[in-house]
Amino acid sequence: MGEEGTKGTVHLLCLAASSGVPLFCRSSRGGAPSRQQLPFSVIGSLNGVHMFGQNLEVQLNSARTEDTTVVLLVGLEELTNIRNVERLKKELRASYRLIDSFLGDSELIGDLTQCVDCVVPPEGSLLQEALSGFAEAVGTAFISLVVSGRVVVATESWWRLGMPEAVLLPWLVGSLPPQAARDYPVYLPHGSPTVPHRLLTLTLLPDLELCLLCGPRPPLSQLDAQLLERWWQPLLEPLRGCLPLGPRALPAGFLLHTDILGLLLLHLELKRCLFTVEPSRDKEPSPEHRRRLLRSFYTLVTATHFPPEPGQPEEKAEEAVHRAQVARACYLVSGTEEPGTGWRLVALQLGPRRLLLLLSAQSPTYGLRGLATHTLHALTPLL
Repeated sequence: MGEEGTKGTVHLLCLAASSGVPLFCRSSRGGAPSRQQLPFSVIGSLNGVHMFGQNLEVQLNSARTEDTTVVLLVGLEELTNIRNVERLKKELRASYRLIDSFLGDSELIGDLTQCVDCVVPPEGSLLQEALSGFAEAVGTAFISLVVSGRVVVATESWWRLGMPEAVLLPWLVGSLPPQAARDYPVYLPHGSPTVPHRLLTLTLLPDLELCLLCGPRPPLSQLDAQLLERWWQPLLEPLRGCLPLGPRALPAGFLLHTDILGLLLLHLELKRCLFTVEPSRDKEPSPEHRRRLLRSFYTLVTATHFPPEPGQPEEKAEEAVHRAQVARACYLVSGTEEPGTGWRLVALQLGPRRLLLLLSAQSPTYGLRGLATHTLHALTPLL
């Protein structure tokens, strides 16, 4: 696979490694899907570079996307042992919406953080109790409640799913067109790359869906309206309270400092995160710009300022010795440090939690760490 950017357009090209046959090409311009396709001559050139490098045991540097994006829907065996290219191309069409959502300007961030995008419901304990009872009633342990691609509550078994499927499954649901119910075959890149599972989805309210990961049973017909009403009709108001949480992530009553324009909170052990750019929507910059600023800042601080999480295999012994000397907080000013100009970005890590804040230009630099520390303490009970 490779990516090429031309005049603001991003192309994702997937070729069969052995033959160079194009399997698919998806394009995005300005964060939205585009019909603009790569010319065949460009595809041939990219394949030529790939083949040349392969003969010299050199990888093509732009091949930054792994099979995990499409293995979820097609299966690792089909991608590594292609027997019928035309059949594979047809099967890959089922992944187009998921691929397009990664190329576009998504409101989610799990693709970058490898943490599950979550929200905090106002009555989470009631929803969790109902979800556990519903899971027992239908006979499957892997169930979650998802709003706009973000997990509201989930069973313990669902939370134990490995990466990347824990991120990809709710993202997939959020990328699909609205339907009352679905029975969708999925391959799990970590847990089951060659044998498909069934992903059943049931819409309770617009953008709010139950997701069940199961084997041959239960049949979709067993999950009828009467069963749903028995478990979820009494919780109609708490369910409605989840709908605004898609972009906001936090409960309506949770107050943030007026300088905060966006935040990203990660729990590095649980692999969950809260991400929102909704605070102070009447201020600049736009939500799209805020997301880009926080994504870029996350990439910067993860690569340069914060160490790997404990237990990661890439951490060397000498790095572990110096962990105590590594910074736990950093900030960045976009523009000048003069009052009233530029955006402030601050990152703070305490224990398993890492908080990134985007702040308005009025926020003084000398108070950034104090504001971040206060905000992290306030958010800690939520994640």
